[in-house]
Amino acid sequence: MRERLRSVPPVVWPAALLLSFLVLAAAAPHLLTTADPTTTDWRSTLQPPSGAHPFGTDRLGRDVYARTIYATRTSLGIGMAATVIGVVSGSVLGLLSSGPSKLLDAVLMRLTEILLAFPGLLLALVLIAVSGPGVANSALAIGVASLPYYARLMRAQALVVRGSGYVEAARTLRQSRWRITVRHILPNALAPLLVLAPLGVGAGIVAGAGLSFLGLGALPPNPEWGSMLAESRNLLSRAWWMGVFPGLFVVASVVSITVLARFWQAVTEGRAAR
Repeated sequence: MRERLRSVPPVVWPAALLLSFLVLAAAAPHLLTTADPTTTDWRSTLQPPSGAHPFGTDRLGRDVYARTIYATRTSLGIGMAATVIGVVSGSVLGLLSSGPSKLLDAVLMRLTEILLAFPGLLLALVLIAVSGPGVANSALAIGVASLPYYARLMRAQALVVRGSGYVEAARTLRQSRWRITVRHILPNALAPLLVLAPLGVGAGIVAGAGLSFLGLGALPPNPEWGSMLAESRNLLSRAWWMGVFPGLFVVASVVSITVLARFWQAVTEGRAAR
């Protein structure tokens, strides 16, 4: 046990501790702050960080620390929901494309290539322009924008698995195509996607913050890191704390998730090599 702990890179521990704090902030923000993130106080506008307001206040007198903590649930929720949407929908399309129908494969792959021709954020903007702003629509748009990457990866993995010996043995035993797909192909082809999915959460957080910065994500007065950055962009010279602390939370969340995802990927690849 001690040898395993010593083999863990030192950078993993602070990343795990930081991510644990963010998960706590998302699950139970009331344990970290008693202030209301939407309550305004015109007598306390643009106050610098102090004992009463650790991160200062914004132009409406709202506590920036409370808003940053409560925004964690929205930002992490967008990243996780977008990743789930991308992985699930991409897996379905990838499985269908890897099937025996060459026509269906050609149609689905041409569709994914069309989606890949658009930058992810631009495609999300187009989808939000159709569906309207909001947290749910932002997560859906980001998930659809990431769909072609997961679909192509699933298709490649499924084609490899379909040619393996145990799938051929299942066909010899006259198992149905549905049973072979669900029991043999899907679990083995899905494993690489699950390894890469945590990296998608970090990308989803950044994309969600970008959409909220443009006013297309979380709607006011609900706090979200990107919208908080947008509110601070014209006040950085007078109230630097309004943008610095939400920005630090965006960076900290993405870095911690990326470090842990890379570590998990290395562990998984090491087990596979054995």
